[in-house]
Order: sequence, then C-alpha cells, then structure tokens
Amino acid sequence: MLVIPCMLMVLLKLMFGHAGGSFDRVGPQVFGIFPVIVMYLVGSVSTLRERTSGTAERLLTLPMQRLDIVLGYCLAFTFLALLSTLLAVGPLGLEIKGPAYLLMVVAMLGALLGLALGLLVSAFARNEFQAVQFLPAGVLPQFLVCGLFVPRDEMHGSLAAQAKVMPMTYAVQAAGEAARHTGVTGVFVRDALLILVCVVGVLVASAATLKR
Repeated sequence: MLVIPCMLMVLLKLMFGHAGGSFDRVGPQVFGIFPVIVMYLVGSVSTLRERTSGTAERLLTLPMQRLDIVLGYCLAFTFLALLSTLLAVGPLGLEIKGPAYLLMVVAMLGALLGLALGLLVSAFARNEFQAVQFLPAGVLPQFLVCGLFVPRDEMHGSLAAQAKVMPMTYAVQAAGEAARHTGVTGVFVRDALLILVCVVGVLVASAATLKR
C-alpha cells in the first residue's frame, strides 16, 4: 500500500519528465484517482478475507457497533494513504500553486472513497476474484470520464451527465483546483464536501451489511 502508489508516481514522472510541465499538470489530478483504485482493491480483498475467515464475526461479538468497525478500517487505511502521498510528493518535486496539504486532503478523501466502495463490495463477493471483478464495473468507468483525459465540457452530453454523478470526477477536479490556485477556492470546498457526502453514504451502507 505504501510502495505501489509511489512506484506509479515515479512511472508518471518518468513518462512526463521531459514533456515540459506535463507532470505538474497531470500529477496533481492523479492524486484523486490512485488512492481510490488502490484502496478499493486493498479494502475489498482484506475485508472479504476477514468476513470469510470469521474475524468479522468475532469482532461483532464484542460490545461495539458495526459503524465502529467500519470507522476503524477507515482510520487505518487513510493513515497509510497519507504516508504514501507524502512519500510520492516530496522526492518527486511536484510543483503546485496551492498549499501541499490540499493534495493531502484530496488523497485522503480518495482513499476513504475507495475503501468505502471496497467494504460495500466485500458484502456481495464470495471470493477475492469476484471482488476484483467489480473494479471494471464500478471504478474504471469513473476513471475514464473523470476529466483526466478529456475535459468534461468537450465530452458527449451523455458522458458529461454521467460524470457529474461520479465522485471520482470531483476528486480530480478538487486536485486540479489545488494545483492551479494559491488558496482554498469555493470549488475545492464544494468538491471536497461532495466526496465526503458520498463517502458517508457508502460507509453507512457498508456498516449495514455487517450482520451479527
């Protein structure tokens, strides 16, 4: 979880390192994407193993609420996402106009979103292979229409409408706001709140799937 995001950012640096300011343009937006994908895979597989091995059932015998268990997962994985972001930003020299902590906020929200989706999917998958199969259906479409490759205003109308209801779109947009502006903008705050609302909704649904 710490090494793979850093390796991906190094690969991105090598790809765009000699293409003017391409890395500084694309790099910040990637912080809205990589945490979602990585934490989805980690969260879905690890939680599924705990469900199938009986660990989740043993935790539910303790005097705690289901939401407490879900929040515990979130705190642990979000901390790891923050560490991976620090390792990726510092040595690679990514330059943004805004303060670096805004990218940290985007990365943590993305990690929470990916983890929440992974927790929810683990309730419907019977094995790790099925959990990974949900990735092309639930996460990769967001990756394609989030605005990283083509601006949303240049997309087909139906795709642009779908992008508006996908949380990864707002993670990429918030990262772009942090890269282009020197301070906290209203668009950044709005996008961050929208992601947080999505995270809370999915986490509540995930907690409901944990049955005693």
